[in-house]
Amino acid sequence: MANYSRPHLCHCLTRLASVKRNAVVTVYGQRRRTGQEFVDGVLRLAGGLVRLGLRNGDVVSIAALNSDLFLEWLLAVALVGGIVAPLNYRWSLKEAKLAMQLVEPVLLVTDETCVAWCIDVQNIDIPSLKWRVLMESTSTDFASEHNQFLTTEMLTQNVLVPSLSTTYAWAPDDAVVICFTSGTTGRPKGVTISHLAFITQSLAKIAVVGYGEDDVYMHTSPLVHIGGLSSAMAMLMVGASHVLLPKFDANTALKVMEQQHVTCFITVPAMMADLVSVNRTTKNGDQNSCVRKILNGGGSLSTELLKDAAKIFPRAKIFSAYGMTEACSSLTFMTLYDPTTQESCKVTYPLVNQPKQGTCVGKSAPHIELMVKLDEDSWRVGKILTRGPHTMLGYWSLHENAVTSKSSRSGAWLDTGDIGTIDEFGNLWLIGRSSGRIKTGGENVYPEEVEAVLLEHPGIVSAVVIGVMDVRLGEMVVACVRLQENWTWSDVENRRSRDPELSSEALKHHCRTQNLTGFKIPKRFVRWEKQFPLTTTGKVKRDEVRREVMSHFQLLTSSL
Repeated sequence: MANYSRPHLCHCLTRLASVKRNAVVTVYGQRRRTGQEFVDGVLRLAGGLVRLGLRNGDVVSIAALNSDLFLEWLLAVALVGGIVAPLNYRWSLKEAKLAMQLVEPVLLVTDETCVAWCIDVQNIDIPSLKWRVLMESTSTDFASEHNQFLTTEMLTQNVLVPSLSTTYAWAPDDAVVICFTSGTTGRPKGVTISHLAFITQSLAKIAVVGYGEDDVYMHTSPLVHIGGLSSAMAMLMVGASHVLLPKFDANTALKVMEQQHVTCFITVPAMMADLVSVNRTTKNGDQNSCVRKILNGGGSLSTELLKDAAKIFPRAKIFSAYGMTEACSSLTFMTLYDPTTQESCKVTYPLVNQPKQGTCVGKSAPHIELMVKLDEDSWRVGKILTRGPHTMLGYWSLHENAVTSKSSRSGAWLDTGDIGTIDEFGNLWLIGRSSGRIKTGGENVYPEEVEAVLLEHPGIVSAVVIGVMDVRLGEMVVACVRLQENWTWSDVENRRSRDPELSSEALKHHCRTQNLTGFKIPKRFVRWEKQFPLTTTGKVKRDEVRREVMSHFQLLTSSL
């Protein structure tokens, strides 16, 4: 008999089958499915997986773009006690092999966008691999041409829809997803997340952002990343409708928002900048009155970008979230813009006559504990730690075929790797990554703190701060900045230009007016013309930026 008090992602299916029985819950292209149709699809696929031979604790890798079938596979594998390990569709064959060698999947599911490298994955490379399944084929001949592939249709053929009451199963330690993450260098790590962590995170998002069953949620973030996965789970739990884009494209997204009356979506600063730019060029700044909730993660929205977003989505409450994959997404939330007051929400730094330290990222979500372990030489600043049911089970270990630690079970605090402080009102102020700090003249500088100050200037769209070796200081603080449209860089350009201007001195002055401590103010500024290089998980490749800046400085020196 199933243990119904034990947390399980698929508890949401009962609600979907009743509350949204005849209502549309998924939209993918021209395909629309009701709650009952979607639930039946999950149950039928789960029955097919059991018949195939999938067992509790087996790992299933999915390499595909966002779709309703991706959601169906995710829930079906979870329902029968499997563990889903999504593979990033942007990875090379080499990166995909490394990830699969780590988690040892028995089943590989793919769509046609990733099938090229899936065909090249040999069983000798992944000895654990027993089956390959094509999620959906637009060509009826494809599966027969590549006979090593089954199809979803083959698995579900002649399968009777099982009853939910007899289907629930769990993997060891209640693991359900292995989400890959990495730093700016190195191979991906497999973060093992439990049913309980996803449910805790979903309830936090529902409570703070206010999601409900009448919402129409557009999937802008890939389901291979924790932001996309955790938000999808929250929407499944609350019974919202899902509009799935294969991958984000600003032009398509704006059209779909209007066509499907989208009420909410999540974003990162680069996505929001694209939406603003496309809206300005193709829609002449038209407003969208349907969107009511926007959750931004993955970095701060600049002051100007927030203003532009509020103009396009005037009825939307805009939130920001701070978190990490190891904590199943969001640790804190805060409101950036409230349409009822038509004002941006600012949090004042609590220490009067003291230099502002870091960026406020809000208060902790329900059921999430945060603390700051103070540095020895500081009475306010230290490592940000968290604990609670939201934390990962641990990193997946190749040798043990299990997680390497169980921080959530032992009650231990999880080190986020970030540095910050908590004020007297419970707001967390994020200063930067402990591993990325710059040592200049004997003082510590956290790049994210300086970047946050630079982003408050109306002429800056994005900024990356790095440390460059310096004979006198040890490291010199250097800022690479990308300018907003129609702004010019007066250090090298015509000062008679009618466009608004920026210069190194102007930015230094801006930092001083924002009370940034003197040693934290960049000594040099580099105008960056292109997008900053990112990892497949969206993190800035600071080492690559540093190499390019060093090369730039060397060219300047040699030309003197």
